Amino acid sequence: MAGSEQRRAAGNVELDSRPILTAPDGNQNITEVDALDIRQSLDPAVQYKMNHQRRGVALIFNHEHFNWRLKLGFRRGTAADRDNLSRTLTGLGFEVRVFEDLPAEEVLQTIHEASKDDHSDADCFICVFLSHGEDDHIYAFDGQIKIETITDMFRGDKCQSLVGKPKIFIIQACRGDKHDDPVIAQDSTDTSDGSIVNETEVDAAAVYTLPAGADFIMCYSVAQGYFSHRNTVDGSWYIQDLCEVLRKHSCSLEFTEILTLVNRKVSCRRVDMCRDINAIGKKQIPCFASMLTKKLYFHPKSK
Repeated sequence: MAGSEQRRAAGNVELDSRPILTAPDGNQNITEVDALDIRQSLDPAVQYKMNHQRRGVALIFNHEHFNWRLKLGFRRGTAADRDNLSRTLTGLGFEVRVFEDLPAEEVLQTIHEASKDDHSDADCFICVFLSHGEDDHIYAFDGQIKIETITDMFRGDKCQSLVGKPKIFIIQACRGDKHDDPVIAQDSTDTSDGSIVNETEVDAAAVYTLPAGADFIMCYSVAQGYFSHRNTVDGSWYIQDLCEVLRKHSCSLEFTEILTLVNRKVSCRRVDMCRDINAIGKKQIPCFASMLTKKLYFHPKSK
């Protein structure tokens, strides 16, 4: 039986009464209401409200040393990341709180207290982890913490004062044990190789989780499955470039555009010096997973 006859035999099929518009690719599958929703979602005016009294809290959990039982190496250079982030986020108006080498119980207690704080007069919230990790966990001084346990504390049903506000999580850690190889881009005119003169290390750890709920954005230093590189003097590639782009473009670019530019800058780097000879010449590409529902701009706070 022909397709049209099969459909008739199955009964009459009624279409939505809204008129159908032609999609950019020629497919007629967008209704007027759908098109209006799309136009509104692309409207630059649809932005997160960033004129609250406070910018918000930024928690930085910096882990350089670990309990010897974990057999994890020192994260040389992470102090540079900590200081760079602290200056950059303070410059954006955040109340920065730095925590050094906390055990897992204290990390969870600190985050729990932050989730119970009143963020009603704040624009947003940031939480940063500079550490090792494995699978879907991040390492504290004495053990692992599941990332989902942390993000769940800020879901809308548990942190009412951040409902509808951006919740930004920045993870500097490896997400696997593979090195990303360089390839030649045939149409590329960029000759910068992003070389560094100091030694490079890897945060040999994996971090992977996506929190359910709107208005979260997960910013990862590297794509799933790969090593993340950290310079022993200047700090990690990702944090270096993230801070630089935030300082230069936070007023003019939307946050996901900033992250895309960071992806580009990190991708132009390569390992020049490393104790692991297999890492020489290797590359890195960050990534982010956005559940944001509006455009996010860090406009200057009024004095």
